[in-house]
Amino acid sequence: MASVKQFQVTFDCADPERVARFWCEVLGYVVPPPPEGFATWNDFDRSLPPERQGSAFACIDPSGVGPRLFFQRVPEGKVVKNRVHLDVRVGTGLVGEERLAALEAECARLVALGAVRVRLLSADGVNESCIVMQDIEGNEFCLD
Repeated sequence: MASVKQFQVTFDCADPERVARFWCEVLGYVVPPPPEGFATWNDFDRSLPPERQGSAFACIDPSGVGPRLFFQRVPEGKVVKNRVHLDVRVGTGLVGEERLAALEAECARLVALGAVRVRLLSADGVNESCIVMQDIEGNEFCLD
């Protein structure tokens, strides 16, 4: 039997540090310590060639359970719907009005961080309600 592998989720974006810090706030993640020999990430970044400065950033789950998130600068902007997205699980185990209240409260918190509410997908007898949102660079995610 194959063992479970660790994985990271990688985002293409224009401003890696800004997007990473947004997701740190959303998920309760933290910025990992800088590489050995550097007091700060800014010190590390300044050691890179100018064309690589600001080109990547990461955040991690402080408990070590969730995947590492990696953000890399790309020249092109987002033009179509994501093929993969994150579901931020805030309503697990909740149904009906209680679930909607939890989703709406988290939606308000994330909008204050710069996220955009796209639409509410109402419960349909098979799936519970969720809210489709976009992060600060337009990447779709769901509050589920």
